Amino acid sequence: MGIFFWITLVVFITTYAIIISEKIHRTVIAMAGAGLMVLLGIVTQEKAIEGIDFNTLGLLIGMMIIVGIAKHSGMFQYVAIWATKVGKGNPVKIYILLLTIVAVFSALLDNVTTVLLMIPVTFVVAHNLKIHPKPFLIGAILLANIGGTATLIGDPPNILIGSASGLTFNDFLVNLGPISVLVSIVTIALLVFIYRKQLVATAEAQATIAKFNPREALSDVKLLKKALFVLAIVLVGFFTHSVTHLEGATIALGGAALMLLLTMHDPEEHLKEVEWTTIFFFMGLFILVVALEEVGAIRMLAEGLLNLTGGNMTATTLSVLWGSAIFSAVIDNIPFVATMIPLVKDLGTIAGLPLAPIWWALALGADIGGNATLVGASANVVVSGIASKEGHGIGFWEYMKMALPLTFVALVMCTVYIFLRYLV
Repeated sequence: MGIFFWITLVVFITTYAIIISEKIHRTVIAMAGAGLMVLLGIVTQEKAIEGIDFNTLGLLIGMMIIVGIAKHSGMFQYVAIWATKVGKGNPVKIYILLLTIVAVFSALLDNVTTVLLMIPVTFVVAHNLKIHPKPFLIGAILLANIGGTATLIGDPPNILIGSASGLTFNDFLVNLGPISVLVSIVTIALLVFIYRKQLVATAEAQATIAKFNPREALSDVKLLKKALFVLAIVLVGFFTHSVTHLEGATIALGGAALMLLLTMHDPEEHLKEVEWTTIFFFMGLFILVVALEEVGAIRMLAEGLLNLTGGNMTATTLSVLWGSAIFSAVIDNIPFVATMIPLVKDLGTIAGLPLAPIWWALALGADIGGNATLVGASANVVVSGIASKEGHGIGFWEYMKMALPLTFVALVMCTVYIFLRYLV
């Protein structure tokens, strides 16, 4: 282990520590750390650019453009208000329906976009029911991450894993969809039981909610039809990947181009809505991880894990599941997964272990483990920020006290699922 190894480790750990502390914006520090790796000669510029996963970035940008245009139709507000209508003003029914919608949207769009679109409507519903919004906010965080687990595009860590492993949209749906549904049902049931005394509204408040008209939320019906058409084509594209062999980025960016053509909107307006800070954050992370690979740190970690588990498939897979969950609770699950991907690849190279169960363990651990704390996943941070602006800030320990036991139950379910489906 030479001087470059220790310099790389110091830069990497320092960068992560500052990201966790949130003292400096995570995009700024990720880009600074990546730039330092190149300036110090740990990776060349060519290696750094090669290490950036443009399939992941293209998929994210394409979906951001599609959803950014679609939201102007009012389709998401329509669905949320429809749920209140179906619930007939009953707070428990409305709560269950809204959390179910969050889970489904998170699987089909992505969890960060879903909470950005749904939380403002959730505040309106809670205020009209004269119920404190925190049960809705905490429930939305949990179900956004659990629902997002089900598909390739539902949670950013899944996009990273899919791109690196070659696993398709259908692979994620078939392998992680069932456990995502089961965990969603159990989590909603537990939340309803925990908050049962708070999910109570007066007859007057229920009558007010029952009068809501979902159609009033639709601001542009023509745009709605175009948006649904494009979303359907994109989803078909994801489902038929095994036949067409088109990558996720090609499908998403193609859908974005079609959406812009159909709506004839100024592309500059919609490109501004792309979360460029997130895109550049990913770029910084990719380069940081390339530097770790370059000095052999990732391979060393893989060998250490194999020594710990004796190369046993069951022990290795479950160690990845629970290790991912613990680390994703402490640091954002996106940078953690970006670091873990080359390590998992090395597990296959060194020990010849079948990687599919380990990929699923990594995805479940990171996606669901991210629910344990307010900093565990991007959706958590987004909801927390919106809640603070609305004067209903969620405390770190207040959230953790509620989320940690539910996350533990979910992870036990995932352990049983992984063991019975892949390891017996």
